[in-house]
Amino acid sequence: MKSIAFLIALITGFLASAAQADGDVIVLEVTGGIGAATAEYVISGIEHAESSDARLVIIEMDTPGGLVSSTRDIVQEILSSTVPVATYVTPEGARADSAGTYILLASHLAVMAPTTHLGAATPVSLGGDDSTPAFPPQPPGEDDEESAENGEPDGTAPQPGTAMERKVLNDAIAYIRGLAERHGRNAD
Repeated sequence: MKSIAFLIALITGFLASAAQADGDVIVLEVTGGIGAATAEYVISGIEHAESSDARLVIIEMDTPGGLVSSTRDIVQEILSSTVPVATYVTPEGARADSAGTYILLASHLAVMAPTTHLGAATPVSLGGDDSTPAFPPQPPGEDDEESAENGEPDGTAPQPGTAMERKVLNDAIAYIRGLAERHGRNAD
């Protein structure tokens, strides 16, 4: 509870000049996989914040990832929100993997507790077929170093797989790069 009070004080101070309304801070907890129910919860929370003249929405997050469609719905709501959204990866040891990385980068303010991490944002199919893509975390492979050494002539890693897999991967790369650049974050 001390950490959330500190975070609210920090963010409120940061946004003091931009926030004119005397409203509340809305805190949304997102734990576990990102799916349709999570998207509905976050979108409803942001809409409530807007309609109640809240000063800030804080998304407390610990997620291994989730569905692309639900993630995009959440990201679009954050990007269009008239209330600043801060995503806080918490508690210590939590993660914003995969879908969580996109949500964190879309937020107006990205905050992480000590020993938390983000990443592993490569989309994969659920069930190993061409079904709905998801953003679950992928453990590092033994061939990662070798693949980097044997990369494309431009220095990038080769992109194995079908044309559709490469297309999905390139779309994800462009999407996350755009989100990072929107808020002046390191896109590399």
